[in-house]
Amino acid sequence: MIFNFFPKDFNFFDLFEEQVGYAVHASHSFRELVSRGTVNEASLEKIHAIEHQADDVAHRAIDQLNRTFITPFDREDIHTLVTEMDDIVDMINTIVNRMVVYKIVGINKNLVEFSSVIEESVLAVERAVKGMRNMKHCAAVSDACVEVNRLENVGDSMRDKVLAELFETEKNPIEVIKWKEIYEDAETLLDICEDVAHVVESILVKQA
Repeated sequence: MIFNFFPKDFNFFDLFEEQVGYAVHASHSFRELVSRGTVNEASLEKIHAIEHQADDVAHRAIDQLNRTFITPFDREDIHTLVTEMDDIVDMINTIVNRMVVYKIVGINKNLVEFSSVIEESVLAVERAVKGMRNMKHCAAVSDACVEVNRLENVGDSMRDKVLAELFETEKNPIEVIKWKEIYEDAETLLDICEDVAHVVESILVKQA
């Protein structure tokens, strides 16, 4: 397979795994923050620091892609995979930033539930990405991608449920606007995880 011809002094898979590790770190931190109701400037700085580290890995991967002749799979797929994984951390940063700007305080049970599903999805993405290093694990990679897709469907249902509840119970139109955006961003984050899974699935098909 083409993986056997990959230069020994560099391995894209190391960068993929480093990058997805930051996504896991960000999703775990996000769940902890909303579960404690402690989203503030300090927590935003924490998430922003993770985003900066993830951006650095993405930039290194793209730079290496531009300088490497032999790649483990299609160059376009590498670029898309790196970009989509970077979007995971970016969106978590966006949600936390929005909560700080909107001065959201306290624990919101719906967002806590969303954060748990998000973390599960990112962990499934991590399993899929790590499994790509050895294509003998393609069945496990495929299973992880299916799990990401399942959780995206869970997110769709959750979004519809919480928005219906929001419109029915919240009388303050400003609060409705705030939470509508936050819930929709949370579901978008699950969409991004699914996008990563689709890229991985496409790579599996091409390497089969």
